[in-house]
Amino acid sequence: MKELIKYISQALVDHPDQVEVTEVIGEQTSVIELRVAKEDLGKVIGKQGRTAKAIRTILSATSAKVHKRAVLEIIE
Repeated sequence: MKELIKYISQALVDHPDQVEVTEVIGEQTSVIELRVAKEDLGKVIGKQGRTAKAIRTILSATSAKVHKRAVLEIIE
């Protein structure tokens, strides 16, 4: 899941080399933290959060296949 978020984020931003994805794994829930360059933050979030919501939807669908829960946190 970490690689999926990194792949999607790098396709969206102007500075793909500054995309950082870390994963904190728990028993049932994984927290995936996404850091991008400050000027690319709006591209990852999108208008009214639509892009971020779409990424979270993809993440929840993939995490459901492995019977876990994943949460995406976009960090400034």
